[in-house]
Amino acid sequence: MVHQINAEHLSIDKVKEIIDQKQRLKLSDDAKQRILKCRQYLDDKLANGDEVFYGINTGFGSLCNTVISKDDLSQLQENLVKSHACGIGEEVPRNIVKLMMLLKIQGLSYGHSGISLEVVERLINSYNEDIVPVVYQQGSLGASGDLAPLAHMSLMLIGEGEVDVNGKRMRTSDMFNLMQWKPLTLRSKEGLALLNGTQFMSAYGVWSLIQAKKLSKAADKVAAISLEAYDCRLNPFNANVNEIRNQQGQIETAQVFRELLKGSEIIAQAKAHVQDPYSFRCIPQVHGASKDTIAYATEIFEREINAVTDNPTIFPDTDEIISAGNFHGQPLALTLDYMGIALAELGNISERRVYQLISGQRGLPAFLVANPGINSGFMIPQYAAASVVSQNKQLATPASVDSIESSNGQEDHVSMGANAATKLYRIVENLKKILAIELFNGSQAIEFRRPLKSSAVLEEMIADYRKKVPFVKEDKYMHPEIGKSIKFIENL
Repeated sequence: MVHQINAEHLSIDKVKEIIDQKQRLKLSDDAKQRILKCRQYLDDKLANGDEVFYGINTGFGSLCNTVISKDDLSQLQENLVKSHACGIGEEVPRNIVKLMMLLKIQGLSYGHSGISLEVVERLINSYNEDIVPVVYQQGSLGASGDLAPLAHMSLMLIGEGEVDVNGKRMRTSDMFNLMQWKPLTLRSKEGLALLNGTQFMSAYGVWSLIQAKKLSKAADKVAAISLEAYDCRLNPFNANVNEIRNQQGQIETAQVFRELLKGSEIIAQAKAHVQDPYSFRCIPQVHGASKDTIAYATEIFEREINAVTDNPTIFPDTDEIISAGNFHGQPLALTLDYMGIALAELGNISERRVYQLISGQRGLPAFLVANPGINSGFMIPQYAAASVVSQNKQLATPASVDSIESSNGQEDHVSMGANAATKLYRIVENLKKILAIELFNGSQAIEFRRPLKSSAVLEEMIADYRKKVPFVKEDKYMHPEIGKSIKFIENL
C-alpha cells in the first residue's frame, strides 16, 4: 500500500495505520508543486538581490551576523549537518527514527522550507527501502529544532554516518554502493530546513501516544480482573454517580467497566464489605484523568505533525522570508511531561491494586499461594512493580521547567522537550511491565474465586493468558512468567 504525502490532515491514527501496514510513501502532485515553487522562489531571491537571510547566507546561532558569500552557500549547509551531528548516548530505536523521517517529509511537503524536490525524494526513497539512519538520544535542547538528532538523520543524504538497511548496520558509503546512489549536494537553506524542526520530539510523542491509547485500554481490562479478584463492588462504576462529576474520561471509564463486568457472577454476589480501597473504587477518576490527558496530547501532537517547524520560513506568495521561532518545542515539552505524569499514574494505581491482592484479605491467601510460608508466592513481583513505579515517579519530574542558555546567549530559553520525550519513552516501557505484573497477580487471585466466573469478556482474556502463563501452585522461577506477561500486554 502507498500513503500519499499531501496537505490533508495527518492524524495519529493514520500514522499508526502507515506504520502497521508498512505503507510506502509518495508525494502528491500538489506537494511536489509546492516544494518546487518555494525552491524556485528562493533561488530567484538569492540570484537577484543582496538581502541577508538568517541561515541562508549567514552563519548560525550567535554567528547570525556573519554574512556568507554566494560561492560558499552549499558548503555552509554541508558544514552545518556535519558539525551538528554530535549526538551522544543510546541509539534512538529504529521505529522512532522512521517516524522522524515520515514527519520530516510531511513538514517539508508544505512548501515553506526552501528544500529541493531531490532531497525530499531521497528521504522518501530511504524510508521506502527501510534505510534508517543511526541517531542518538541525547544532544537536543528542543528549541532550535532537534538539531543533533536531525543532523544524524540527515547525514546519509551527503554520504556520511551509519545506517541500518533492513536491520543490517553499515556505513552510508557502503549503502550508496549497494543502492547505486550518490551523495547529494545541499543547496542554500537545505541543511537548515533538515535540522530545524521538532521531528525528534514529535516522533517520540506520536509513538508514545499510539502506545498510550493501547495501554489505557489494557489498564482497564487488567484492573477489571483485579477488581473481580478482590471481590469489589460495582456501584462506584454506576452511570449516575460518575456523570454528576462531569469529567469525560471518568464517565467513559465507568462505562467501559460496566461493559467489561456485564454478566459476571463474581460482581453480582453479595458483598461483606461496604466500600473498597481507592485503588479500586477510584478507578474511573484516576484512569479517566489519564484518558483526558491522552486526548489533550493527541490534539497538540496532531497540530504539530501538520505544521511547518523549520526556520526561516518562506512565503513565496507574499514575497517574505521570516526568521521566527516555530522550531521551539515548548508546546511539545509541556505535553510530553503531562503525558509522562498521566501514564506514571496508571502504573502507580496498578501497583497499589497488586499490593491489596497479596495482602491476605477478603478470602485470598497471603501472597496468593495455597501454602504461604514455605512458599513466598507473589511477594516479590510486587517489589519489582514498586521499584518500577518509583522509577516512573522520578522520570515524571518535568523536563520542561528547566532551561539553559546556549549559543553565546542567542538561544537563551530552551524547552528541553527532547529530554521530556526520551523520559516518556521509558515511562511507557515501564508501564507495560507494571500492568504485566498486575495481570500476573490478578489472574492468579481470581482462581481463588472459583467456581464463580467473571464476565465472558474477562474469562476469555484470562483463558488466553493461561495459554501463556499457567497458575502458580508453588514457588517457581518468576522472571520468565513476567516476561511472558509483558508480551501479552503488548499484544492486547
